[in-house]
Amino acid sequence: MTAPLPAGSRPGWADLRSVVALALPVATVQVGLMAMGVADTLMVGRASSADLAAVALGNLYFFLVAIFGMGVLMVLDPLVAQAVGAGDDAAVTRSVQRGLVLCLVLTVLASVLLLPAGLLFTLARQPEEVVPLARGYAWAAVPGVLPFYAFVVFRQTLQAMGRLRPIVWTILWANLLNVLLNWILIFGNLGAPRLGAVGSSLGSSGARWFMAVFLLAAAWTTLGPHLRSPVREAIRWKALSRMSRVGAPIGIHFQVEFGAFAMTGLMMGWLGTVPVAGHQVALNLAASAFMVPLGIAGAGAVLVGRAVGVGDSDRARRAAGASLLLGLLFMLGTGALFLGIPDLLARAYTNDEAVLAVAAVLIPVAGLFQIFDGLQAVAAGVLRGVGDTRLPMILNLVGFWGVGLPVGAYLAFRAHFGPEGLWWGLAVGLAAVAVLLLIRTRFRLRGDLQRLQVDGPAAIPSVPVPGSSVTPTPSPSPDR
Repeated sequence: MTAPLPAGSRPGWADLRSVVALALPVATVQVGLMAMGVADTLMVGRASSADLAAVALGNLYFFLVAIFGMGVLMVLDPLVAQAVGAGDDAAVTRSVQRGLVLCLVLTVLASVLLLPAGLLFTLARQPEEVVPLARGYAWAAVPGVLPFYAFVVFRQTLQAMGRLRPIVWTILWANLLNVLLNWILIFGNLGAPRLGAVGSSLGSSGARWFMAVFLLAAAWTTLGPHLRSPVREAIRWKALSRMSRVGAPIGIHFQVEFGAFAMTGLMMGWLGTVPVAGHQVALNLAASAFMVPLGIAGAGAVLVGRAVGVGDSDRARRAAGASLLLGLLFMLGTGALFLGIPDLLARAYTNDEAVLAVAAVLIPVAGLFQIFDGLQAVAAGVLRGVGDTRLPMILNLVGFWGVGLPVGAYLAFRAHFGPEGLWWGLAVGLAAVAVLLLIRTRFRLRGDLQRLQVDGPAAIPSVPVPGSSVTPTPSPSPDR
């Protein structure tokens, strides 16, 4: 057993309010990002079934490639949040500029990996009529990789600083622009060629450029002081290497989790078209509910990081406890909903009785694994806030690929539980990850918490950046 946490670590109402105030806009942004994908699917579905399949396949491949880099850039959560807590403007500047350097490297890597998409789709024996369209979708996504990663850099920095209003407005306008670009490029309106799935991808790339540029402009008063003057330390190899060693496990963590759900979808395809459709319905519902604990995880990472930066370990533990409690309560609520009215929820997506029958079986399973999914996401966010990323990555790999997927495959194909067996495998995997990460969180939060350093003992002195808004404060409040 682990030793009890120190006195003064139990969260109070003030801690819960702090998490809610930050989590709401973060979750809103997550929902907005998801809404762009939903709009793409709904609109391209009116073009042709081949275009719809190409978008599903191309978008899956894009995120399989891009999600690693997105995770790497999440290293800005602890670095910037802890620097904000310490009132260390110079560290914020170095972190943001190093994030942009990593952004360029990750863009080259992801773009190269997107180019052989057509060959990989062919090797995966995807339908012949879909492969050229899906390949075109992947290639059209290449111009959007750089702004995609740049947006992540700006978003994580602003989120850690509590400046969330510009991000929310950016997502709102980007969704509207995405719909407009889809209308023009998918269907060939306003004199544009009719491009179908490829037009959807080009529209997404255009929306990503808008997101990066608009967010930078809208938050220039906050970001500008850290970007106007390049600092030599931002390209120091040792510091970039240390930063990457903290960020790469986050990227692998994301890749492992995303890959587990993708593998479950692939195995579902072995069971037939109807199981895949029912799986998609249940998964979309689960993913929508997951946006809230994902927002809570982001808030937890920021609040824990700020507390570590200011040297208040008790406050960090209270923020962690409040985040975990709120994540659990929300997922208990959605779990009860999924268990109580699965048929009604499924009918919001389809009227096909065969698909409804599969979805109605899977949605209650989702109601159970929602609880574990929320806890593991928030626990990972808390650990990210203290800069603990390597062991959580390993625990995630063990839970999903060592436990969940083998159990799901056995239940589905050997015990003949079919689609439900695959989802019980997901539930078991998520439960394993949640338990392991909660144990790690309890262990990691004991004792004094030290600030994450990537500059080493020779870090340059903290010199305030003129015009910067970052100041040391015991309890910075989020600007919504």
